[in-house]
Amino acid sequence: MAAEQPTATTRPRPAPGSAAGDATAVAHPNIALVKYWGKRDEQLVLPWTDSLSMTLDVFPTTTRVRLDPGAGEDTVTLDGAPLEGEPRRRVTAFLDLVRERAGSPLRAVVDTRNTVPTGAGLASSASGFAALATAADAAYGLGLDATGLSRLARRGSGSASRSVFGGFAIWHAGQPDRGGDPDLGSYAEPVPVPVAALDPALVVAVVDAGPKAVSSREAMRRTVATSPLYRPWAASSQADLAEMREALRRADLDAVGEVAERNALGMHATMLAARPAVRYLSAATLTVLDAVLELRRAGVSAWATMDAGPNVKVLCRRSEADRVAGVVREAVRGGSVHIAGPGPAARLRDADA
Repeated sequence: MAAEQPTATTRPRPAPGSAAGDATAVAHPNIALVKYWGKRDEQLVLPWTDSLSMTLDVFPTTTRVRLDPGAGEDTVTLDGAPLEGEPRRRVTAFLDLVRERAGSPLRAVVDTRNTVPTGAGLASSASGFAALATAADAAYGLGLDATGLSRLARRGSGSASRSVFGGFAIWHAGQPDRGGDPDLGSYAEPVPVPVAALDPALVVAVVDAGPKAVSSREAMRRTVATSPLYRPWAASSQADLAEMREALRRADLDAVGEVAERNALGMHATMLAARPAVRYLSAATLTVLDAVLELRRAGVSAWATMDAGPNVKVLCRRSEADRVAGVVREAVRGGSVHIAGPGPAARLRDADA
């Protein structure tokens, strides 16, 4: 059966050099089923391992990039408020990279609207930089294809390379020992999946929507540098990826879930073994994990995964998502629960839409 997922932007890209000057893009977060954790190159955002994710159909980010010929610096707002500090620096550094590639000195006005909590382990940076890359590509007239756009989005946030695509995507770490330009080998691309047969849904349990005490970037650095469990996990993650791809090909949801859960728990184990430890798991997280285990004991295909934060995503069949969400909602007690399916690729849209 052919893949049933969108994999490219839905509006034609401008040709190279034909800057639109004003572009708006929408992108969705993705949740990795085989995780990305740890960089071998901070500047180029090159990971140690390949990863594989599902883009969601909830929590979109909308970003407008408008070139301003009279501006001496970039203006960046998030949900109507000026962006400050390190988050602003990341956006302006990304725009500097775009300007360098476009051969343009023009500063930009960037307005971003998030529907996903920022910095809470819900992939807001993935949707954010995928939307920014898509809008900036059009505004500055780079005319990148989907692979080039994925490479560009990666420079803002590694996981954003996958949110360029809809459905399921794999992000290639690249080959660090084969010479050439290391930037070219690290990009995401779609993974063909028989979505109707797989019938996937993710029940997203937001147990804490607040920002994390330790950023993902700092947690990665600390884990890679100090955790004795990191290298073994990275090696096992490559085996997990091969098993995951085969399980997706067969549309075997239980096998997909088993690999996803062990890969995520292994990632968190590497953090707990870091020195000092990075602990994102909260009491509410463990309560949800226990509820997922009870669902499996009751015969429901439900498997947990977590990113760098306390919030839990539960992989299940779409046909059982309402039941799973009800059980998880009881476990969350005060948090929020959302049901997501495979979502669309990053796309341009009219600014006034």
